Amino acid sequence: MDPSAIRVLLVDDHSVVREGVRLMLAAAADIQVAAEAADAGAAMQAVRRGVIDVVIADVNLPDRNGLDLLAMIKRERPDLPVLMLSMYTEDAYAVRALQLGAAGYLTKNVEAEVLAGAIRKAAAGGTYVTPLLAEKLAAALQTGTGLDPHERLSAREFEVLRHIVAGTSLVDAAALMHLSPKTVTAYRARILEKTGLSNNAELTRYALERNLFH
Repeated sequence: MDPSAIRVLLVDDHSVVREGVRLMLAAAADIQVAAEAADAGAAMQAVRRGVIDVVIADVNLPDRNGLDLLAMIKRERPDLPVLMLSMYTEDAYAVRALQLGAAGYLTKNVEAEVLAGAIRKAAAGGTYVTPLLAEKLAAALQTGTGLDPHERLSAREFEVLRHIVAGTSLVDAAALMHLSPKTVTAYRARILEKTGLSNNAELTRYALERNLFH
């Protein structure tokens, strides 16, 4: 491995996706996939070994949400750039990922040269955003508006929304999130307030119309 190459940690629970990303980056001589992980636990072990320059992580992981992994990495190594690479559209997670400190958000249909460029930009200390996302963020900063209701939810509130849309009871959601049912109920109330919706059915319809979850 070229010692001057950007060393990438690739985190995705699907081996075929990891193989696809490796092939996409094969033509970039200055970028090397130095490590891989199928879940957040293994990813953190690789991060702690300290041989990584950029992390590429999926949002969906089997043990922890990818945004949780992002937050964990930023707590331990705040200067380590993390790019989120997801099947979800920007509307679903991009703003939240950037709020948590991500160096960029890309969808899995990204072109190889765009992915390589985002990695180089992240390694240099920059942030990769698409023109559409940059426009939305600029409008939000200038006017305080422009973000969709779900983009104003906290990470915990968004996770509760995901469980509601999946049909998970609040009691079961509380167990999965290691919270009390009372706390999850409070999160649900905040979600309804922030979105201006009235019940779980409306929340589910809202999420489906925006293709937030698959």
